[in-house]
Formats: sequence, structure tokens, C-alpha cells
Amino acid sequence: MVWVIDRQSLAVGLISGATITLLLKLWLDRDNDKQQKELGYVDGVDGLIGNTPLMRIKSLSEATGCTILGKAEFLNPGGSAKDRVALNIIRSAEQAGILKPHTGSTVFEGTVGSTGISIAMIARARGHKAWIVMPDDQAQEKYQLLEKLGATVEKVRPVSIIDKKQFVNLAKTRAEGFGQGETRGYFANQFENDANYQMHYETTAPEIYQQIGSKMDALVLGAGTGGTLSGLALYLKPRIHKLKVFLADPMGSGLFNKVKYNVMYAPQEREGTRKRHQVDTVVEGIGINRLTNNFNMGRHLVDDAFRVTDEEAVKMARYLVREDGLFLGSSSAVNCVAAVRAAREMGPGHVIVTLLNDSGQRHLTKFWSDDYLKAAGIPYELKDSEGLDDFM
Repeated sequence: MVWVIDRQSLAVGLISGATITLLLKLWLDRDNDKQQKELGYVDGVDGLIGNTPLMRIKSLSEATGCTILGKAEFLNPGGSAKDRVALNIIRSAEQAGILKPHTGSTVFEGTVGSTGISIAMIARARGHKAWIVMPDDQAQEKYQLLEKLGATVEKVRPVSIIDKKQFVNLAKTRAEGFGQGETRGYFANQFENDANYQMHYETTAPEIYQQIGSKMDALVLGAGTGGTLSGLALYLKPRIHKLKVFLADPMGSGLFNKVKYNVMYAPQEREGTRKRHQVDTVVEGIGINRLTNNFNMGRHLVDDAFRVTDEEAVKMARYLVREDGLFLGSSSAVNCVAAVRAAREMGPGHVIVTLLNDSGQRHLTKFWSDDYLKAAGIPYELKDSEGLDDFM
């Protein structure tokens, strides 16, 4: 018997079949989600991301008379808040049909470390490869961790964003020249990709709102890509009308002056004063000298900004270990300095929320290295008698 099917019937059949397949998948996914909840487990690394606790930082709260809360993003499986962003960027590319698992497709990104680590972890878990381009002056353990996660690590000299060999630009070039057929090269583009701020709008911000609600008076955090700041501000400000949003900015970054005076400029950019090409600070992960799409999405919601010096960040990190047993990375320390500033400006009785982006474990050879800090001329010793007023 010969089967003859006209085009219209074939089209109807294909559409019907696709619809049935999609509905079946949704039903099975719902059934799997229900089973996981009933049995008390999550499905793979993806399921470990998010739902991080909000902790009261005892020493800072008692010193200021405010309740200073830190969202413990360092408890994500990849060790930082960047796990959320990496998951959404990769998942979005999969949904768009750009990335297909187990085809040799590779996610490319230019990063100072944390996003690369998250991408390497999640790419591996979802059947992709990772190629990370980084400045060659970052903490050594970041390179080591990326390599252990199976990523290709390309180190480049720190140069201006206008240079084609700048680490972000080079990652884009590498992606564009990679792949054939189903093997694709995908540029994650965390600075400009909407999936960045959207993930914080959809997950991080609702978590904070559920944890503290309208009791929150101020949100304080730094910005690198600006995705976290924008995502949180866009979600929380319309729901908490009294909320003040403060930017925490390290030395050498131009965002402080952009927020304060609408001028993108850092004093370290004066001729003959710049030491490094990106941001003159020991702090990694925040601070930038250009406006990104992600930062611009929520820039109009930022009320004020605080400049944080390297010495303040370094000594805050050591203060938190001494007083709270809290071992944090550089951007988290900057956030905590700015949170104290916000608390002092607003006065006792207010609730201040900040992010604890990552732990000190990936900053051992730089931010937490006495030898490195000594060579860089950054004061790092915190005497037993010193309190917040002595270094802030």
C-alpha cells in the first residue's frame, strides 16, 4: 500500500504532533517537579541555585543601631550570585535554539572571574563547553577553578574597552569565529544581555521581598554589569515606595560620579595617574568606566552613591572575620562598607539590605593576601582595638 499525504494534511499532522509533544513534556515536567517536592530533592546543579538566606550581620547592626541584612549569595553552588545570571543566559540560548547539548557548542564570555566560574559549571551540567577570556591580573585561584571545571581559559593583558583585544571584545570575536553546523559559539555578553537583570528581577528580588517585605528601608550594592542592581531596583522600588537605593562603588570606577553628577569620570583617569586599564582597585567584580545596558535599565532608580576605598574594603573584610566569623570577598566587603554608610546617614532603626556576593575563598592570592596588599601599598592590618570608626 502506498501512503499519499497532501501538504495541508502533513502540516496539520506536524503541528498537532508538535503540540501533543509539547503538552506531554509540560505534563511530565510538572509531574517531575511535583515528585521532587514531595521527596525533598532538587534536580541537578540548576536546582541548587537561588533561595539563599537573608542574614543579620550582627556586628554592623549593633554598631549602627540599624538592622543590616546580607543576602548570602555565596551559598549558591558556584559560590556567587553569578550562578543565577549564567543559568538564565545559557537557558535562554537553549530556548532560542542557539545552543544544543552535546554538540560541542561553546559558551564564550569575557569576565574577571565569577561569571566565568558560573558559566563553566552550568555549561558543563547542561552539556556545553565554556571558553573564558580574562584579564591576566586576577586572583590565581579563579583561573585554577575554571580549569578544574573544564573551561578553556584565555588570559589577556588589561586594556581599554575600545581595544579589540580587551577581554570582553575578544570573547565576542572568539565566539563569532567558532563552530560549524550544530556546533555553535555563543557569546554570553553578560554586560548587555537582558537575561542578566531579568533573572534578578524574577528570582533574587522576589526572594528578598518575601524574606523582609516592606520593612526594608534601603538597598545597597555595587555594580559591575549592573544587572543585579537594576533587577532588584526595578522589582522592589514600585512595591516599597520609601525604599532608597544606594550604589557602592570602588576606587577607579566612574559610576559614582555618574550617579552623583551625571558625569562618567573617575579621578584615577587623570593623565598620568592611572595604574591599571580597567579600574584602579584591589576589588574584583564591581566597578566600571562605561555604561552598560544592564546598568542603564535601573539607573534612574538609584538615589545616591558611596565611594569605598581599598583600605576600607580590606579592613571591613577583616573586621567581619574578627567579629562575625564571616569570610567574604572584595565586592561583598565594599557592599558592607556602603551599608554602614547608609545606616549612619539614615539613622538608627532602619533596615538595610545588601548582597554578600561571594566568599573570600577565591580571593586568597590578592584581596586576602598580605604580601600582595603590602606590595600594592594598601594598609591591611586591623588591630584588636580598631573598630569601624577607625578605618571608615
